[in-house]
Amino acid sequence: MARKRPARTGNPDLRQQKQVPMPPIEEIEQKIYSLLSPLNFKPLKLYETEEKKPFRDRILTLSVMMALVVSLVYRQIPGLREVQRVLCEEGLLWAGRIEVSAQAVSKRLRTLPIELFAQIFEQVMERMNVQPQNQAVPENWQPVCAKFTAIWIADGSTLEALRRKLKVLQEQEKTLAGKIMMVVEAFSHHPVTTWYTQNSKANDKTWCEQLLERLPIGGLLIFDLGFFKFPWFDAFTEADKFFLTRLREKTSYKVIRCLTNASFYRNEIISMGEYRSNPCQHQVRLVSVLWGSTWYYYLTNVLDPQMLSAHLVCELGSRRWRVEDAFLLTKRLLGLAYIWVGDNNGVQIQIFATWIFYAVLNQLCIDIAIALNQPLDRISTEMVFRALYHFSQAVLRGDAHEAVPYLVERQKLFGLVKARRKRHREIDAYTQQIWAKSS
Repeated sequence: MARKRPARTGNPDLRQQKQVPMPPIEEIEQKIYSLLSPLNFKPLKLYETEEKKPFRDRILTLSVMMALVVSLVYRQIPGLREVQRVLCEEGLLWAGRIEVSAQAVSKRLRTLPIELFAQIFEQVMERMNVQPQNQAVPENWQPVCAKFTAIWIADGSTLEALRRKLKVLQEQEKTLAGKIMMVVEAFSHHPVTTWYTQNSKANDKTWCEQLLERLPIGGLLIFDLGFFKFPWFDAFTEADKFFLTRLREKTSYKVIRCLTNASFYRNEIISMGEYRSNPCQHQVRLVSVLWGSTWYYYLTNVLDPQMLSAHLVCELGSRRWRVEDAFLLTKRLLGLAYIWVGDNNGVQIQIFATWIFYAVLNQLCIDIAIALNQPLDRISTEMVFRALYHFSQAVLRGDAHEAVPYLVERQKLFGLVKARRKRHREIDAYTQQIWAKSS
């Protein structure tokens, strides 16, 4: 009788990491170099109250540290001791071979001003956004995108620290390392901005002011129930900005005008907080859709159905999961669930380094999607990342020179395009049925 395999337990974000760094890839490194412009980095002085160590101060500049932390992510180097060995033996990105201790690297991660990494991250995102975004937008969505200055998705996620391997710390096997807020572009999946707090139990509403300030006038922000509050909804309308979210259960409201009442959906203008002392001051639109035997409810302050139809409200609401995909990829695939340094400053540096490389990887996926004439949502970011190892080996053999042509030619072998399974076809058919019957 076959022996049944025991079910996996524990957090899937914290699965065993590999211990061998991925080989360097010149094409990817050139892309990273062009985005970061390390020649503009200025050496920093090490802020210490202890006895000064000029040697360490001279070597671990911002340029070297940026090469080091991005390499930790891009080459999946297991930890600081291993990155120290790689730096000593072969160098990293634009940083040549340097002899330095793992302790010195750890201390630098704890002391480098996080504001510098935040500025570099913002510069990288600006350079990424200069590139044409409509290439990643499906043709049927381009008229909608033209009506808004931006369509972003925001969500927060708890960041968990690595499983401690030291015997002394085995009792602290899993500890929380704070919470991050991430904003990504709805169609290109490009990172827009990120924030971090040490408080792992922080409410998503912590970042409401920053999110509203960052969204351009005429932009649309998609978010979940963690942000649900009437004053924030009013603030969007008063600032000429737009939001889309779900309706929280037991929210009292009054129907002001019914725009459409069809078999499978309703489209209504409502006022919220009918029984509250502080109701929502501005009217919003409630789109309700029947999926199977369950009604789903979406809220938006885009009152004009000509600007955003009920169908598109529901479709955009379902795209909120794209930011969840970004969290999954950075935490599980790129190792953000494994913290290099148990320090607030080091954690933030790791977050910025991870999102910088995620932006580079995402752009590679866009290029592959365009070459294959496929929607970006059909391209597996995970398989593209894993295929980079095979590309690096092909370069060493002299069989390949450019990543995109190589990966496109072998897309079936590497599984770059997600399979359309039966359940996907059933969902598409049912969606068409809903809106066909409702029209």
